[in-house]
Amino acid sequence: MSTDPESNLRTIDEVRFQKLWAGISGRIVEGERITVAVVELEPNGTVPSHQHEHEQMGLVIRGQVTFTVGDETRTFGPGGTWRVPSMTPHGALTGPDGATVVDVFNPTREDWHPAPIDEEVKPRWP
Repeated sequence: MSTDPESNLRTIDEVRFQKLWAGISGRIVEGERITVAVVELEPNGTVPSHQHEHEQMGLVIRGQVTFTVGDETRTFGPGGTWRVPSMTPHGALTGPDGATVVDVFNPTREDWHPAPIDEEVKPRWP
């Protein structure tokens, strides 16, 4: 088991949660040009509409998410995916059990580097 953040080989349970926004914590794995985040979203939570330079793709692995990208909205359970082009407004609502999603960003989410460690959140996946 490696807890070294510079290691190329880790399991997600070796990665500490960071508080990204209110009600949203994630375990971040970063490469030179890509960020992968396993994100825990609280029940009946909201990710307000926002936009960023990063291209984003994602996958629901637990729970329910209603995702809006531009003028398109759809509700997903596990297996639902999204694609967010750079600078496209997007946001999400979670169902009563919250959700766990995997998000992938290019370029890396350097704006998340100073996000504090979140010792309170408990992983719901895996």
